[in-house]
Amino acid sequence: MAGFLIDLGNTNCKTAFEKEGLLTEMKRSSEGEDVFSFILSSLGEEHPDTIVFSNVREENPAFEQQLRGRCRQLVVLNSRTELPVNLNYRFPAEGLGADRIAGALAAAMMFPGRNCIKFDFGTALTVDFIDKNGTFLGGNISLGLTSRFRALNAFTKRLPLIKPTEKLPEMGVDTSGAMTSGVVFGLIFEVEGYIKKYPEHTVIFTGGDSFYFAEKMKSAIFVVPNLVLNGLAQIASYYAKRKN
Repeated sequence: MAGFLIDLGNTNCKTAFEKEGLLTEMKRSSEGEDVFSFILSSLGEEHPDTIVFSNVREENPAFEQQLRGRCRQLVVLNSRTELPVNLNYRFPAEGLGADRIAGALAAAMMFPGRNCIKFDFGTALTVDFIDKNGTFLGGNISLGLTSRFRALNAFTKRLPLIKPTEKLPEMGVDTSGAMTSGVVFGLIFEVEGYIKKYPEHTVIFTGGDSFYFAEKMKSAIFVVPNLVLNGLAQIASYYAKRKN
């Protein structure tokens, strides 16, 4: 039976079923929706062979136990999880985010033999490096797009909370334009700095804001919006075959 995949991020949750490593029936929670109810609703009456759970929030043992009752095996992804490709972490990986593990795995399996930089544009911007042998070398974390706008609003007295717009002036002439250009160009320059420093690397964009930034880049990049789910799908397929 197909596996069930859960990508629980800081802002929302994505779920999907997989069959032989391929994604089907992808869903995304809406703003303000209870994510645990969303997960169970997405699962419906199915009892999959394997559930793979990527969770970057606080652990929830009670919910994990509920999931165990709905499948033959539950894989709660962390740095100790056995993977279809050994990422051979070159750093102390305890506490490494499950989403970063799944994304690195997907990059290693989708682009074998290539050095990769993976940019995940979400609540945080995570930048991870995977070498041509599939080794997870490490990475960096900074504020994501929406988080930067929220920070400007939260830590100043007069700057409003705004959302990014498609119109991007090179130089702002009002508060909204100055904030938009400052935040967006700041992120673009940050990402372009990595790309310029590692010109031989394959560049992968993923996350909720990946298309927004991909349209503004001059470099050749691959956009894989569901990179984490793709990594989880490979794990589900691996465990299904391993147990047979």
